[in-house]
Amino acid sequence: MKNILPIVTIVLALIVIWYGAAFKMNSTWTYDQAARAGTEVTFSDLLSDTMQQSRPLLPAPHQIASELWNTTVEKKITSKRSMVYQGMITLKTTLLGFVFGIVIGVALATVIVLSRVGRLTLMPWAIISQTIPIVALAPIIVVLSNAVGTGTLMVPKAIIAAYLSFYPVLVSMVKGLTSPDQMQLDLLRTYGARQSDVFWKLRLPSSMPYFFASLKVAVAASFVGAVVAELSTSAISGLGARMLIGSQFGEPMIMWAALFAAAILAGLLIFLVGSFEKAARHLMGGRAL
Repeated sequence: MKNILPIVTIVLALIVIWYGAAFKMNSTWTYDQAARAGTEVTFSDLLSDTMQQSRPLLPAPHQIASELWNTTVEKKITSKRSMVYQGMITLKTTLLGFVFGIVIGVALATVIVLSRVGRLTLMPWAIISQTIPIVALAPIIVVLSNAVGTGTLMVPKAIIAAYLSFYPVLVSMVKGLTSPDQMQLDLLRTYGARQSDVFWKLRLPSSMPYFFASLKVAVAASFVGAVVAELSTSAISGLGARMLIGSQFGEPMIMWAALFAAAILAGLLIFLVGSFEKAARHLMGGRAL
C-alpha cells in the first residue's frame, strides 16, 4: 500500500492539472462563440462546454477515456476504426523490428568483442548511426525497400524499428561479453580452451544479465521506431497512422486516443519483456532484479 500511494497521488495530481489545462485552453472557443451570439457566459456554462467540446484544443481525460472505450470495446476488432485492429498492425511491426534488432545487435557485439578490426571499425559507425534522425532516414529506407522489390510496407517499417532497437542490445552485449575478468580468461587458457570455448562457456553466459537488461529498452525503442515509421512512410494503418489522420483531418479525439492506446500497448510490451526476463533468470538459477 505504501508503494502504491505515491503513484496514485502523482496520477491524481496530473489528472487535476490536465482538467485545469483543458478548461483554460478550451475556454477560448466558448468565449468566441458567446461573443458572436452576443450572450454572456456563466461559469457553469463555461465549465460544461469546455469539458464536452467535439473538437477541443485539449480533450479532457474523460473524453479520451470515452473515445478509447468506443474504439476498443464497442468496435469490432476487424474494423479499421478499432484501436485494437490498428494496434495489432503496430505490434507486428514492433515485434519484427525487435527480433531484427536483437539479431543485429548480438551479431555486431560478437564481432566487435572477438575482432580487433571489428572493434575499431563497427563501433564508431554504430554510435554515429544513432545521431541521424530516423524521420530523415525513413523515406530513404522506403524507397530502397521498394527498389529491391519487398512488395510490402511492413519490411521498411520493421527495418526502421530495428534501426532504433539494435543499439541498446549492441552496447549491453559488448559490455556483457567483456565483463569476465582477466583471471577467468587466464584460467580457461591454462586449460587449453580455444577462443570459441571461451566465448560459449564464459563470455556468453556472463553477458546474459546485460542482455536481459537491454531488452526493455530495445522493445521500447522498437515500438517508437514502428510508430515513427507509420508517421513518416505514408502508412494508412497502425497507431501512428491514426495519430497522423487525426491531426490532418482536425480530429483531436482520434489523435489522443491513438496516443494513449500506443502508451498502453508500449506499457504491456515492457511488462511482458520484464516477465520474460524474470522467468529466464529463474530458469538460469539467477536472482530476479
